[in-house]
Amino acid sequence: MQTRDKTIIITGASSGIGAAAARLLAREGARLVLGARRKPELERLVRQITDAGGQAICLPGDVTDPAYAPALVELAEAEFGGLDGAFNNAGALGTLSPVPEMTLENWQSVLDTNLTAGFLAARAQIPALRARGGGAMVFTGSFVGVSNGGMPGMAAYAAAKAGLVGLIRSMAVEHAAEGIRINGILPGGTLTAMAGDDPSVHEFIAGLHPQRRLATPEEIAETALFLLSERASFVTGAAMAVDGGMSVRLL
Repeated sequence: MQTRDKTIIITGASSGIGAAAARLLAREGARLVLGARRKPELERLVRQITDAGGQAICLPGDVTDPAYAPALVELAEAEFGGLDGAFNNAGALGTLSPVPEMTLENWQSVLDTNLTAGFLAARAQIPALRARGGGAMVFTGSFVGVSNGGMPGMAAYAAAKAGLVGLIRSMAVEHAAEGIRINGILPGGTLTAMAGDDPSVHEFIAGLHPQRRLATPEEIAETALFLLSERASFVTGAAMAVDGGMSVRLL
């Protein structure tokens, strides 16, 4: 997939889509800098990857901390000589509630994690990619807030993810001539911790999708791999639906 020996940052890497992407990219020969808040889970993943012959290091931290994105880039440059790509995957639903009942703290936390963190990541990563002569960035968005189907209780999440798509598109235009490709993926329902562990909820969400099932984290990770690789060399500014037909159903 043309990611061998490429240095790639992955955030939200301790579980779910981020962990699946780390394992997949490691098998493809990428050198990984993994970030997430949970240190034990990150360190366990690094051991799994290195034990299997891959290359990975980690730096625990919070993507809403303005110092964290630069620290990940500095680690990539110090350990692997530069940065070639990033999968900015960290996100959070927050507390679900109608807007009149939502606290300002929840609203701000969700926007900080899902939108402002993307800005902070890009601000740190783009100069490093420019120094390498180009590269690729992928952000995890959501069909929520982008398709025509609203989801109750998810106003903050929807607003943040819709804003992220706008950020992706603007940055893609700004940096395309520099050889920096910037894209997003819009997953549908996926079997991660964010989906909870209630089988009845999984069944309900699966029923919203034309494919009548949820995605596995590995399926979403495959799309991130494609967009990070040179097979997507003429793809930039895209918000790619990976949602089992959800967005089509909601047109």
